[in-house]
Amino acid sequence: MAFDRSRRGSDPRQAAEAAFRAVTRKVPEGSGPDGKTTEGKPKLAAKAAVPGVRETVSLRLDRDVLEHFQEEGPGWQERINAALRKAAGL
Repeated sequence: MAFDRSRRGSDPRQAAEAAFRAVTRKVPEGSGPDGKTTEGKPKLAAKAAVPGVRETVSLRLDRDVLEHFQEEGPGWQERINAALRKAAGL
């Protein structure tokens, strides 16, 4: 039995990356109703965001920074979130 590559779709990793790019691009200001910007370039997809919903992310922190937030015990992730919101001016 021969392996039939013609039945295989595109590379799953490339498909996943393309899907991710499609939903994480920002819509530029001045978009036209035809799906293009006022300059005639294709309009980028808007990122759907639900207020108050948290996302799980992987974040690399220096060990001493992590220890600082963990010193007070449980709730260290919320403290990091609060510090990041304050630093971002949110």
